[in-house]
Amino acid sequence: MPGIEFFGEEERREVMDVLETGVMFRYNHDAERKGHWKARDFEKSVADFVGAKYAHAVSNGSAAVVCALAACGVGYNDEVIVPPFTFIATVEAVLWLGAIPVFAEIDETLNLSPEGIKACITPKTKAVLLVQMCGAMAKMDEIVKVCQDNNVMLIEDTAQALGASYKGKSAGLWGRMGCYSFDFFKITTCGEGGVLVTNDEQLYKNADVFSDHGHDHIGNNRGMEKHPALGINFRIGEFNAAVGLAQMRKIKQFIEIQRKNKATLVNTLSKFPFIQFRQMTDEAGDSATFLSFFMPDEATARLAVEEFKAQNLDSYAYWFDNNYHYIKNWDHLISLTSVNPMPIHHQEKPQDWSKIRSYIPKTDNLISRLISLQVKVGWTDEQLTERCQKLSNAFEAVAKKLSVTA
Repeated sequence: MPGIEFFGEEERREVMDVLETGVMFRYNHDAERKGHWKARDFEKSVADFVGAKYAHAVSNGSAAVVCALAACGVGYNDEVIVPPFTFIATVEAVLWLGAIPVFAEIDETLNLSPEGIKACITPKTKAVLLVQMCGAMAKMDEIVKVCQDNNVMLIEDTAQALGASYKGKSAGLWGRMGCYSFDFFKITTCGEGGVLVTNDEQLYKNADVFSDHGHDHIGNNRGMEKHPALGINFRIGEFNAAVGLAQMRKIKQFIEIQRKNKATLVNTLSKFPFIQFRQMTDEAGDSATFLSFFMPDEATARLAVEEFKAQNLDSYAYWFDNNYHYIKNWDHLISLTSVNPMPIHHQEKPQDWSKIRSYIPKTDNLISRLISLQVKVGWTDEQLTERCQKLSNAFEAVAKKLSVTA
């Protein structure tokens, strides 16, 4: 969580600008705000950083995904290909719009595979919602080609991958729209916030209108604005945007430190031959938020986790048991338990979600063997050295139990 690790005077100063003017709303009140437009400046900082023509800030990353799908015309009964390894918000966004999630296989990149996408495309497929998981990117050349060949839109949920790139092109710019999260746990944080980016002016306008009750935001009299389309309220507030603006000024520093710290962790783990590192499509484009690797099998992964506990290690994830990020544990989705009736209760699904693991055997095997170490920017040299020693101790214990020479 690098954003909150370096929270200080810069964020306080931006927030105080808002407090001093009293204008917490992102639109209008031109004179009262005394030149402070935090949401606008935040959007520009993100657009400049990733190289997008347009950026639009909203209340959170989930809202950004909903807005992107809606802006691209995804809606009722459209099929949207999604990964089974993601934060469930990806899937909820599809369901919220009345579309149907279709779960495809991932590969050793931890992202949707080109083959998995291709196998799930039907005449009803409207879009692929590609999640750039754990801070690094999928096989973009192949995935873009699959989408183009099948006339399917590519939209990126890059909530965890701000700062990642492939062949010099930022995550979020490979499809029609890309979405970033700025929640409490991300590389840069607003507390709660999201930003969507695009190089398509009309899609940007669609998202802008949709996220604020259909307002066109032309002129400075909100009561007289026109409403080109129906929408909903996903606005970001000036307080959140102010924090995000300060954080974006630090993101290059965050990534530089993360890459250095990750390299140290990689060097420590490289001496253990039974560890298989995640496949990186572009090492230079890694945001380095996680170090992810596979153990030989589920039993060995669980053994490693037990050794981590014995060493009092924190900041790691065994995703196979994680209730938020892997479909095996989403009982409420599988049973379609909701507080209100939803379109999905009445729609025909191409997959039986009660047997979802039978559709994704490769994914299930990969996630059962996967462990991720969070990479922090706030570690001192002493803390990083201590962590590496504990990791070595843990894996030496694993090697001994496996009768493997490290």
